[in-house]
Amino acid sequence: MPNCRVALLLALVLVACQRNPLEVRRSPCPAAAIPHHVGQLTRFNPPESRDADAIDFVAQIVDLATTCAPAGETVGSEVRFAVTALRRPARDGSLPARTVDLPVFVSLVQGGNVLVAKKLTAVRLEFAEGARRASGAGGARADVARAATTPPPEVLERITRQRKATDPDALVDPMSDPVVRAAIRAATFEVLVGFQLDDASLAYNLAK
Repeated sequence: MPNCRVALLLALVLVACQRNPLEVRRSPCPAAAIPHHVGQLTRFNPPESRDADAIDFVAQIVDLATTCAPAGETVGSEVRFAVTALRRPARDGSLPARTVDLPVFVSLVQGGNVLVAKKLTAVRLEFAEGARRASGAGGARADVARAATTPPPEVLERITRQRKATDPDALVDPMSDPVVRAAIRAATFEVLVGFQLDDASLAYNLAK
């Protein structure tokens, strides 16, 4: 039994040594995010007011999730999200049944600043009579050519090449090269989800 334990321990040590703790695997699937200032929408009554007492309801995007299929020539990403809202009673204290449609955008962005595609949709919220809260769900699909998510071969070779301690560039991070950084950035995509806000609503969010 002691010999077996030694053999098992040795095997575990060998496996651990074969793993590079600094290795980062890059996925062709686009990341999904809710930009900070467009993840919440506040409606007022009357609309031109910005007083706290005039808030009609506040909605926010939550539970953003993606399912990605990276196989094949196209990388397809299904985006799902929910919208929740909390309303205030009317001036007479009533909470009548009510339906509101909130505008939401789903954008595909390349390299952090290039808008590739944008889709506008609406999420319907139905407040039941007497209820202060309501929720709805939305979704969209983003497709990217797999070739666009793959950096050029020469860039990949520079990043993944095994280097020895005696190599002149052994201590040089490939990502410190602007050319390499630009190539990786160009092959990186994001799906951004947010409310399609008018100027006044965006200014309100920025001021909060």
